[in-house]
Amino acid sequence: MKTLYDFAYDDAVAQKPFSSDYVQPLSLELAFTEHYQRHQSDPVPLREAHSVRFLLPHMFQQVLAGDLFAGRIRYPLVAFGPEPAGLGYSCRTHDIRKLMDKLAITGGRKQAVEAMLTFWATETTEVKCRQAYPPHIQKILPTDHWTTESGVAFPLYRMGGTTLDYAKLLQLGIPGLRQEIAGKSKDASADARVLYQAMNLTLDALCEVAAGYQLQANGAKDPRSELAQIARNLAFIAHRPPQTLREARQLFWLYALATGTWNYGRMDIYMGPFLTRDLAQGVLTEDEALQLLQSLWRLMKAYDSQYNNRVFIGGRGRPDEKSADRFALLAMEGTRTVPLNQPQLSLRFYQGQNPALMEKALTVIGEGRTFPMLYNDDVNIPAVSAAFAVSEEEAARYTPFGCGEYALGNRSVGSPNGVINLLKGLEVTLHNGYDPVARRPCGLALGEAESFHDFEALWHAYTRQIDHFVEALAEQERIEYDVAGREATFLFMSMLYDDCIARGKGMFDGGVRYLGGTLETYGNTNTADALLAIRETVFEKKELTLRQIVAACDAGFVGQEAIRARLLAVPKYGNDNDRADDMAARVHAHICQSTRQQAIRAGLHTYLVVIINNWANTLFGRLTQASPDGRAAWTSMANGNNPAPGMDRSGATAFLNSLAKLDPAIHAGAVQNMKFSKTMFTQYRRKLEALLAGYFQRGGAQAMITVVSRQDLESAMKDQAAWGHLMVRVGGFSARFIDLPHDAQREVLERTLHE
Repeated sequence: MKTLYDFAYDDAVAQKPFSSDYVQPLSLELAFTEHYQRHQSDPVPLREAHSVRFLLPHMFQQVLAGDLFAGRIRYPLVAFGPEPAGLGYSCRTHDIRKLMDKLAITGGRKQAVEAMLTFWATETTEVKCRQAYPPHIQKILPTDHWTTESGVAFPLYRMGGTTLDYAKLLQLGIPGLRQEIAGKSKDASADARVLYQAMNLTLDALCEVAAGYQLQANGAKDPRSELAQIARNLAFIAHRPPQTLREARQLFWLYALATGTWNYGRMDIYMGPFLTRDLAQGVLTEDEALQLLQSLWRLMKAYDSQYNNRVFIGGRGRPDEKSADRFALLAMEGTRTVPLNQPQLSLRFYQGQNPALMEKALTVIGEGRTFPMLYNDDVNIPAVSAAFAVSEEEAARYTPFGCGEYALGNRSVGSPNGVINLLKGLEVTLHNGYDPVARRPCGLALGEAESFHDFEALWHAYTRQIDHFVEALAEQERIEYDVAGREATFLFMSMLYDDCIARGKGMFDGGVRYLGGTLETYGNTNTADALLAIRETVFEKKELTLRQIVAACDAGFVGQEAIRARLLAVPKYGNDNDRADDMAARVHAHICQSTRQQAIRAGLHTYLVVIINNWANTLFGRLTQASPDGRAAWTSMANGNNPAPGMDRSGATAFLNSLAKLDPAIHAGAVQNMKFSKTMFTQYRRKLEALLAGYFQRGGAQAMITVVSRQDLESAMKDQAAWGHLMVRVGGFSARFIDLPHDAQREVLERTLHE
């Protein structure tokens, strides 16, 4: 799938930036590098402010026909930012070299580009993070990319999952932010005054972007046109807070794009009052309000981060529920009428909430939209309170981001900067610290398979192996924050995060209230099923030896079909079978508690597992050989906390009962994908409602629902041109089914369809 960067030089979608100074490929990257070098020795906040002010006019693209708001953006291949750009300052060397080859760049221009690449080879924030790793971390965590290289654990380099205080932005506007900064500047330290100066320069950059858009929009010949309306909306930005829904959305959208964030928090809280007031005063009609929302949804899709672009509605803790509900219903109608895979609309709900919201949600989902995702506040708020060690009042601020990781809105950060493949961890343990796929040592050598004389000895070795990698990943997470804090202040984000302005500190330099981290885990379910299969067939019934199972897995079960059949016959998680579900709960509890215990050692407020599977279950599966649960080599692992594909065979109630057994109070989010037939939402709607209600009452925290038939999926695999409209939940995100690689399509197809 294409990203913002893939589109950077794609003529088919090329747009016009405000400035035409750098139209030649790589000219902007070269100019930015020169600009950065001029300010390289400036104080970190000022260097960032100058970088942002230089880049933004060339990143923002002109308004296109049909847009009701200004705000499209494309990132250059050398850039600064928290999410689209990575971890701060970034240089996409591989993509630059591909472009050079494609355009046959030679001579002096090639020399200039090579000099630029040489400079950034030691200057990007990612490189500086790797250089900061102590020797033992460098030994444990490879620098190879986790999607192409076999291994147990890998670092990620990004600053994801920030959710800003957009309510504050819309209440104060840019002038109010400047006043707050000025109030803190009077008695501030010298370092803090530099920070506040840089914040004002950054706000100047945003105002300049708005002025550039206004200049374009002022060219509208018809004063009644949408372009003319955009010009009027833009006129206020530098001078006062927004007064109408149009103005509020315009300021919000420009700020979000300039910041580089991809998640938008609880939109009904900060947009609901504007909607209610405009409708009451006749500023907008319901149809006009819907059209504005539809345009914003399309702009979010154009921003194109299928793993993010989260918008939340509903839930406890909304100060004006009536206005928020009105916006929430409008948001769901926008999603129903604009069938895209972004934004990822999500509904928080609780007992006693306006029932119209859940009724509308199920109607929209039933039409095949995959949104809204459903989050149960009655379970999640107490769970977040326990996991994050905060009060339930504070926990009510929880706002999942990205693929489903939890954070506390504008108070905590929990960037997912590490991944671990538990099934590969078991594989390496069974091979005495050796990766049979990569054919090299990997992890701890804890004994050959025949040395484990009982199941508890094997369990102890497996958990030691996993703990070994988790400890390194926690330390790596803290190092990334430290380096990011030294290299950048993340000014736009810091202005809309609690405590940063008050403390005179940037996000990762002591500003954010709760600095946490998250670890993405994969293969959880397959690992549990594999361990149960070993325990039953080797140690309890003594039908097989562990060496036989390892050899069969090494052979990919070729010639070992009888062994595979026996392993597959062992009970599997997802069928409300206590033996299988207890093992899943044991594996779940170990990885979650092991990860949590690293927080204090790593100097973090929290370090928590997220079980989100953004199709990494398929990507990691490609690098994991056959496993003792009977899974074939190189095939997908189970998605999130779900059963392995096709292994839940006891019906929807049993499936949901198994999901509800895994403790939600010891992690920071888990994906619960489920697939239902269309008839469940039409002919059997009341039965479906009762089924989901029972699941949520038994402790179900969340549901991501795909409504589709097996026939539709099979037809789409055969005739992709005719099925571009078919949307599915992949993991923590949705995608057009035809855009998925074949093995990911197979994994979605093989999930149990409940009907």
